[in-house]
Amino acid sequence: VATQDPVLRKRFKGTPEHVINFFFYVAEEVRALLAEMGYTHLDQIIGDTDLLEKRALIQHWKARGLDFSKMFFKPHAPHEAVHWTERQKHPIDDVLDRKLIELAKPALEARQPVSIELPIRNVDRSTGAMLSGEVAKR
Repeated sequence: VATQDPVLRKRFKGTPEHVINFFFYVAEEVRALLAEMGYTHLDQIIGDTDLLEKRALIQHWKARGLDFSKMFFKPHAPHEAVHWTERQKHPIDDVLDRKLIELAKPALEARQPVSIELPIRNVDRSTGAMLSGEVAKR
């Protein structure tokens, strides 16, 4: 969907117009739901936990002991933002995938087997995504 590469686009059925229409209808439905609740912008409902509906927990052994009360708690902080207030820094040049792509060059360019073992931290959330993109290009 997000590629302009003709080779990759051949793999996907549909047209760009289908994607445009899909997102247009999603936006229209969101607009209608907001209007039904008396709002005009998504920003107006961010952090408003009163709008969330609680359902009874399912009777499943995995659900026993789960407590979501803190997710539904609305703190009394009238002057504190409850949503995004500053841009995060995402240094794309320093992500682990750059190192993976470099180490995987023999496999990518000459189809030689490689074995890579690197530590992954919690900030490496999409490890392998850029490498898989390189594989897809070939």
